[in-house]
Amino acid sequence: MKKLANFFLNKIPRPMLINLSILLRPLIYQFFKGSNFVDPIDGKSYRKFLPYGYGKQRDNALSPGTLSLERHRQMWLYLQKETDFFSKKYKVLHIAPEQEFLRIFKKMDHLDYTSADLFSPIVDVKADILDLPFEDESFDVIFCNHVLEHIEDDRKAMSELFRVMKKGGWGIFQVPMKNDLEKSYEDFTIKDPKERQKHFGQYDHVRWYGMDYFDRLKDAGFDVDINFYSKKFSKEEIKKFGLLENEILPVVFKR
Repeated sequence: MKKLANFFLNKIPRPMLINLSILLRPLIYQFFKGSNFVDPIDGKSYRKFLPYGYGKQRDNALSPGTLSLERHRQMWLYLQKETDFFSKKYKVLHIAPEQEFLRIFKKMDHLDYTSADLFSPIVDVKADILDLPFEDESFDVIFCNHVLEHIEDDRKAMSELFRVMKKGGWGIFQVPMKNDLEKSYEDFTIKDPKERQKHFGQYDHVRWYGMDYFDRLKDAGFDVDINFYSKKFSKEEIKKFGLLENEILPVVFKR
């Protein structure tokens, strides 16, 4: 099972997998339904989650219904329990949106929701994060998850995100991190995809972020909440929702 999951999850593009999961969702749920795990995004209970990961796989990482990973479920729970995102009128910018989130957020009538990406065919606006085509202070909320590790000039990208966020705005900027790494590891001379995967965990990444990630965000102007949000839950809840206990949820604010 793990070898089969590894083949499909790492060889088939994630957007295609998500589209297939939406199409086959009734069958998927019947096969995986149970009571051991709960995906807070679709509210359904499953007997198991799927393994996932480049190289060494994490058990019970990927929900078979929404194809959400631990970080997606942590973000959803934070939005649901700690914010008024699901009820208040917000103007939202979502950079390189997670496909399941895009599908849900676009249906929320109280949100003025804009998705943007340089390459994705499903977004509202084709945009380079280094030169966003939006006016200063345009958005109340910005999501930019697992994007900055692809960008060599991440400080310029952060300054653009700060520029287009309204005063009093907030956002979530998740990145792949090693919490025990004080300084981010980056080497832009590494170009070969296999070498990048070896050094940075994925063929199209240019760095592993360390704890100085938050200093970079602060240098761009943001106030930062280094939020170990999963730790708010009991051990039983962490297991039930399929979370990572030591994963940081980076929440940013603009005064």
